[in-house]
Amino acid sequence: MSVTGNVKFLIVDDASFMRIVLKDILISNGLASQIYEAGDGLAAVEAYKQFKPDVVTMDINMPKADGVQALQSILRINPGAKVVMVTAVEQKHVVRDAMKAGARDYVVKPFDRANVALVINRVIRSR
Repeated sequence: MSVTGNVKFLIVDDASFMRIVLKDILISNGLASQIYEAGDGLAAVEAYKQFKPDVVTMDINMPKADGVQALQSILRINPGAKVVMVTAVEQKHVVRDAMKAGARDYVVKPFDRANVALVINRVIRSR
């Protein structure tokens, strides 16, 4: 399941292990040509401005600014931004709020690698 072209990703999570796992999923499925990382919500907004990624994966619980706050800031910069929320099972109510705010989709931790690839591929192809 690969995407052709130059697809830039920003992976945002305060846990480096989760960033590594997501990066591995993206690379092993041929979904990304460039991958950038941020460890908190404020760094995510700055990285978005700097790198202008095509897709962002955004953890919800992070220091400095949570994922929903960072999502809202990114959407103010680019209302068409493609952001996929990353959540734990018990945070489904927060995901609903993020989807209403403009997130394109979400994936649940612990990851089902095939599902993550499917969701990311769908978001890449969406307009």
